[in-house]
Amino acid sequence: MSAVAVVIPAYDEADRVGATASAAAALAGVDVVVVVDDGSRDGTARAAREAGASVLRHARNRGKAAAMETGAEAVRLLDQHDHGDPRHLLFLDADLGATAAQAGPLIAPVTAGAADMTIAVFTERVKLGGHGFVVGLSAWGIRRAAGWTPAQPLNGQRCLTRAAYDAARPLARGFGVETAMTIDLKRKGLRISEVEVPLAHRATGTGVKAQLHRARQFADVAWALAIRV
Repeated sequence: MSAVAVVIPAYDEADRVGATASAAAALAGVDVVVVVDDGSRDGTARAAREAGASVLRHARNRGKAAAMETGAEAVRLLDQHDHGDPRHLLFLDADLGATAAQAGPLIAPVTAGAADMTIAVFTERVKLGGHGFVVGLSAWGIRRAAGWTPAQPLNGQRCLTRAAYDAARPLARGFGVETAMTIDLKRKGLRISEVEVPLAHRATGTGVKAQLHRARQFADVAWALAIRV
């Protein structure tokens, strides 16, 4: 049975990434945790190292998809060095904190061969702060392009086989990565399962910074859909 590598893209998450990495490392089947510091301006890299994670750092902020690719490539190189079966990949957001310890149900269907990719459905609700508009766009696009609507289309908590990850490449830019990954794997006939998990991330605000983030997210999702729909 293949082991599992956790990849955590992180940007200015010094206050939570350590707890996330520690909790992820304790998951059954996980033998490596890679945090990709995507050009953070705070102590994200230091906090991740202190938690025992392997840390890679981008000199500048390159976006979520680029951080995911950097982490996945590091795991690929480790697989080659170990001469073992390719590790499955579990992508987690850096702000999950201690709740990352509840991500195990995402791994089980993949390691059992029952799914090529799992997508988390959070049982805990957080304040959306305008996030619902982007969710609606993503859900509409996935339904239009692949004939299926996931419950939480933008959820970044996903476990997938190395073969499924390779089938999703090249990843869509930035925050369009989840939407595009779902469409591309569905179109290729891979098996996707949704799994309810009691994970929770930071509530999203409604201030200017949060709205600018939503605008970037909307643009990335729209671009991913423009190519596929």
